[in-house]
Amino acid sequence: MNGLLRISRVIDAINGQIGKKVAWLILAAVMISAGNAIIRKLFNWSSNSLLELQWMLFGAVFLMCASWTLQLKEHIRIDIASNLMPKRVQQWMELLGHLLFLMPFSVLTVYYSWPFFMRSYAINEQSLSAGGLAQWPAKGLVVVGFALLTVQGLSEIIKQIAIMRGVIADDDTAGGLAAAAEAEAQRLLNQAKEQGIAP
Repeated sequence: MNGLLRISRVIDAINGQIGKKVAWLILAAVMISAGNAIIRKLFNWSSNSLLELQWMLFGAVFLMCASWTLQLKEHIRIDIASNLMPKRVQQWMELLGHLLFLMPFSVLTVYYSWPFFMRSYAINEQSLSAGGLAQWPAKGLVVVGFALLTVQGLSEIIKQIAIMRGVIADDDTAGGLAAAAEAEAQRLLNQAKEQGIAP
């Protein structure tokens, strides 16, 4: 189990670094979008390549940060239902969700998107819009993004099994950073009540 946990930590570190770096592309997309709007208003000029670059950058963030988001437990969950169940049931739901839904979906997406990307790359597929960008890099992002998600899914399965076997502690951030922030807010509120600051 310790060897698998070491692999899990390496996967987490790699996907975390990729996510943190790729997330900066949101800023680039916003700047390009704002610049394109300003240029269009001031000079009555626009470019299809700039418009396509915006959605490609957003697509890159969405796909390349999905594994980091999974690692942080920030994907949408049905917390209302699962929080009513015993902790052990929640752990089984987490494990089976990864095994039966996430992994097959991610593996099949990689499997079917690879030839889709390779065909596009082989013909150097270009945009149908005049002055647009090449399309194969965007299709390649699907392969890379879901490959990273698959590997992160494996890491999550390893960690969940370790938690269920009592090898590692179950952290209290099962709801992601939002849940952690809510817990901290509640702690501060309780502290303020004890000090007589809050009603």
